[in-house]
Amino acid sequence: MKDPIKMLRQVQQMQERMNKVQAELESDTVEGSAGGSAVRVVATGTQKLVSVTIDPAAASEVEMLQDMVVAAVNEAMEKSKALAASKMQAVASGLGLPPGLM
Repeated sequence: MKDPIKMLRQVQQMQERMNKVQAELESDTVEGSAGGSAVRVVATGTQKLVSVTIDPAAASEVEMLQDMVVAAVNEAMEKSKALAASKMQAVASGLGLPPGLM
């Protein structure tokens, strides 16, 4: 049986690392774009939308613009989720947990 004090310390270290990663994700940003960068979206690593930039030339076709905004937001959210998963996996690998457990 493992030492319970050692296990408690490991859990506390993991919580500290996870808190640090969470804070980093709040300030880390990713970008999604669509229409050859006519629409650019920036989001944080915690899936919060930060900004949307639209080239004025893209505003002439409303339906196409709407589709580009949706595509850019979806791309940014996927990148944000991948960033968060990567950083959390780094925390888990430091603990010797099998991949995909966290």
